[in-house]
Amino acid sequence: MTAVAALPSYASGLADVPLFGDTIGDNLDRMVARYGNREALVDCVNGGRWTYSQLRAEIDALAHGLAAAGIEKGDRVGIWAPNCPEWLFTQYATAKIGAILVNINPAYRVTELEYVLNQAGIRLLIAAPSFQTTDYAAMIVQVRPRCPALQHVMLIGSPEWEALQVHDADPAALTAALAALSPDDPINIQYTSGTTGFPKGATLSHHNILNNGYFVGELCGYTEADRICVPVPLYHCFGMVMGNLAATSHGACLVYPAPSFKPAATLRAVAQERCTSLYGVPTMFIAMLADADFETYDLSSLRTGIMAGSPCPVEVMKQVVERMGMTEVTICYGMTETSPVSTQTRPDDTLERRVSTVGRVHPHLEVKIIDPDTRLTVPRGTPGELCTRGYSVMLGYWEQPEYTAEVIDQARWMHTGDIAVMDDEGYVNITGRLKDMVIRGGENIYPREIEEFLYTHPDILDAQVIGVPDERYGEELCAWVRLRPGAPELTAERLRDYAAGKLALYKIPRYVHLVEEFPMTVTGKVRKVEMRERSVHLLGLAHLAARNYA
Repeated sequence: MTAVAALPSYASGLADVPLFGDTIGDNLDRMVARYGNREALVDCVNGGRWTYSQLRAEIDALAHGLAAAGIEKGDRVGIWAPNCPEWLFTQYATAKIGAILVNINPAYRVTELEYVLNQAGIRLLIAAPSFQTTDYAAMIVQVRPRCPALQHVMLIGSPEWEALQVHDADPAALTAALAALSPDDPINIQYTSGTTGFPKGATLSHHNILNNGYFVGELCGYTEADRICVPVPLYHCFGMVMGNLAATSHGACLVYPAPSFKPAATLRAVAQERCTSLYGVPTMFIAMLADADFETYDLSSLRTGIMAGSPCPVEVMKQVVERMGMTEVTICYGMTETSPVSTQTRPDDTLERRVSTVGRVHPHLEVKIIDPDTRLTVPRGTPGELCTRGYSVMLGYWEQPEYTAEVIDQARWMHTGDIAVMDDEGYVNITGRLKDMVIRGGENIYPREIEEFLYTHPDILDAQVIGVPDERYGEELCAWVRLRPGAPELTAERLRDYAAGKLALYKIPRYVHLVEEFPMTVTGKVRKVEMRERSVHLLGLAHLAARNYA
């Protein structure tokens, strides 16, 4: 009897709804025609509120001003600011005239700012004067002489900024500008936070991000009645695509709780604005659940939301459903280079599916899992590298074709660098990064598995696992742990006792490092590279690192 081969780890996303074939500006105008009197944006800090018609008036005024300043199709306009209404105005105004918006990380310092201004060739920079303890204006003055392409700097709230708004322009000029745009035009550059060297600018089109935002919203079940709380940064895809574009493509309302994430401000915004959807990375939800006044907030309006950005701990996900009432919460998986979402859970998925996988392939996309060495698709149930293909794959890294060729192959598959497993029903589970995998004495260990186990410890609030060099085994596991308030000190010996009989011996961390917080990127991703470097120093392993650990 001939054996039947296992299904390959490949899936394509079926869709009843076609892709949009228009630009971001065209799509917004259609939504205004349909939902002009509905609320589109709420700024909780300053109390600002805009209907869709009022929002378009702000956007068009800025678009006319940018054009009057000499900004043309294809010119790069930088935005360097925390979450604020002006961020959204700039995003859509640049899209309407075909200028390429360059997102600049609010955490950047002088060297990084100068690099992005020059690498993207930014002609006009819109920036907040300052944020928290960072003086943006002073940093811009410092780097500007070394940035020859930079012609204009507009500080939000300044007289120059106010003068940039042209409210009485002839609308025919903007109509003509829109007519000259193609959905395939580059419209956004987002710099990925590379672990080494300078970041690379993922270049995205109208078609990329408008469709991705729309289908994220579709799988969340959005309608014009939804109110979406967006505490995640707008400079990242999570905010500007999954937040802004998912909302405006459905006529929903955006709620900005604060310039940057604050647990209490976010919970207050949800309660006061009766938000139906809430976004966040796992660390944000952990912080909200741990807020001392959590039980005092009325979160009964919440229905759905998105947890994404890094692996979502099972125990945290369960609490989000049970304590926050987000019964239809979804998990999204993706990366900047794919606009960003490639897979997503569905509201009708079982709780088990929604806490243990990142869902199934998105509509109109393909995913497959390959052997990193042979590049052949592996059978379902076998770990390998996840790849994505379809409308969402970036145009490339801005003016860096050599780096683009490293991640997008000749068949237009984007190689994510993430280790994943696909089950028989097409659900995908991310088990780690190819670069994060720890090899201990010839055994491949995926830190995600160990982290999920550590969350079951009653005293552990959060945990991250990395590999550190070892004389005997090549690598050993080191767990960075945040304890719950009042919990007794956790030692490596106590952790071994807890794990005995539950984890294979080689999977039990040899080292435990207690911390108050993890080194993080602005988007809430844990910087494991920095954790490794600090661990090597703390454990006195530099001599081994220099010899056998990169």
